[in-house]
Amino acid sequence: MVKRSLLIIPLFFCLFSLRGQPDKAVKPVRNLIVMIPDGTSIGVVSAARWYQMYNRHIDRLNLDPWLCGTVSTFCAAAPIGDSAPTTSCYMTGIPSKEGFVSTYPPVTGREIIPLDASMAYQPLATVLEAARILQNKATGLVVTCEFCHATPADCAAHCYQRGNYKFVAPQMVYNDLDVMFGGGSSIITQDMQDYFKANGTTLIRDDIRQFNSYSGDGKLWALFGKMEHPYDLDRDTAAIPSLEAMTRKALALLSKNPNGFFLMVEGSNVDRAAHANDPVGCITEFLAFDRAVGAAVEFAVENGETAIVILPDHGNSGFTIGRRGCGNSSSTVEDLFGAVSQYKKTYGAIADILRTTPAGQVAGVFKQYTGVDLSGEERKNLLASKDYSHPGDYTQASDAKDLRTNVMNLLNARTCFGFTSGSHTGEEVFLAAFHPAGDVPMGFTANVDINRYLCRVMGLTVSLPELTAKIFARHTDVLKGYDCSIDVKGEFPVLTVRKGKNTLVARAFSSVAYLNGKPVNLGSVTVYVDKTDTFYLPSDLLKKVQM
Repeated sequence: MVKRSLLIIPLFFCLFSLRGQPDKAVKPVRNLIVMIPDGTSIGVVSAARWYQMYNRHIDRLNLDPWLCGTVSTFCAAAPIGDSAPTTSCYMTGIPSKEGFVSTYPPVTGREIIPLDASMAYQPLATVLEAARILQNKATGLVVTCEFCHATPADCAAHCYQRGNYKFVAPQMVYNDLDVMFGGGSSIITQDMQDYFKANGTTLIRDDIRQFNSYSGDGKLWALFGKMEHPYDLDRDTAAIPSLEAMTRKALALLSKNPNGFFLMVEGSNVDRAAHANDPVGCITEFLAFDRAVGAAVEFAVENGETAIVILPDHGNSGFTIGRRGCGNSSSTVEDLFGAVSQYKKTYGAIADILRTTPAGQVAGVFKQYTGVDLSGEERKNLLASKDYSHPGDYTQASDAKDLRTNVMNLLNARTCFGFTSGSHTGEEVFLAAFHPAGDVPMGFTANVDINRYLCRVMGLTVSLPELTAKIFARHTDVLKGYDCSIDVKGEFPVLTVRKGKNTLVARAFSSVAYLNGKPVNLGSVTVYVDKTDTFYLPSDLLKKVQM
């Protein structure tokens, strides 16, 4: 019975996808903006709307007029998605595997969709790469996580290990992004800085004044913080720009390109807050994202040549308004949103403050940031906590036995929000879209169909599989008959090719090769995969280097 069902499932999903969102006519536009609130379940959206109405008397979100459907966000072999394969599917059209960044997954025998075993670990061309390489558009990424985290990496890098920043980060640098705003200044290496200098990219690190005043025409990377940004509720507004401000700056810079642009904006930290079961973090992070949506819609309406697609990559935590024993049809808005509206910091930030607060002042400081009068027992429990330190794995934050967890339990007990998990969840996510001619996807949509829509709205005349074959060909095919060797002992794998007196050296995860010591721009990044001991290179490499 199990074997039979596994045979049926791939065909079912393939046909369901094709019928669920037919290839209707879509008018191509000059500019495309994709906006992803990472790990946002629909419960977070509802709570954010009510929270905003309760606190600001504004009864709608910026994205509300553009809601048009739902999206299924499955991986190649699992209904519950991980950020790497889910956004990878939006960018490449191929559902992938947990941890895989725009890379074809290996066959496991448990696939939801059919896979080609011969393509395992193949780098897959992305919508962003197509915009830059095929259409000469400007490209940009705006995030609140470190720049090489899963979602932004899915747009401009290729790796089967999302956490391997050593291999992911340089690809994003060498992919010649026109704009990269986010976190991760500690990840920038000297080699990256040298490349920025060589190709005219301005690098701003932890300087909001320089960021705000920048108005040049060149490429700009602006990074704030060693890794991810603080939550918007905890952010030092004098030191770190908001997601809305970064989005507005990106639009101003990218729109200078006469060929148009592709921009991906991620509200990265909704996911972190959901993992931590922190409702005020989820709500305020989503509202910060929604303000960025407002900036994008404002630009698109005025511009007239811009489409926007807004959707999460997956759900997280099973967030609900109402839980067992709290919240029902007689609960007022005050009952449901009064307590959380008093929380002035996220749970982690409150715990950080308490960690250095003298015991005699804990109750007063706690009330200052939460409006909560601690009972004697609650104060005792907080003081008995071990010193708070951020868990090594942020996805397990809700299960950590530390001060932050005690703060979480204490404050969540005073709200009527529910969480079923501290991990990702498999429900469908919302879809919102704007198109100047009204050509938006409607109804239930599969993740693969989102990619098809993005390609159609960009007016791509070369398919992503065709581009993949062009920029990520196996070195054994491109250099057949040549003397090739791969050295994996150094910092990065290096491919050396010899023919007569000529020597070509190509370092993995770079777009620059060296022919007899002279640099040659390959136009796309090289990728090395140790699983297959293969370099992936432009199919016309020999024409580029004239070897």
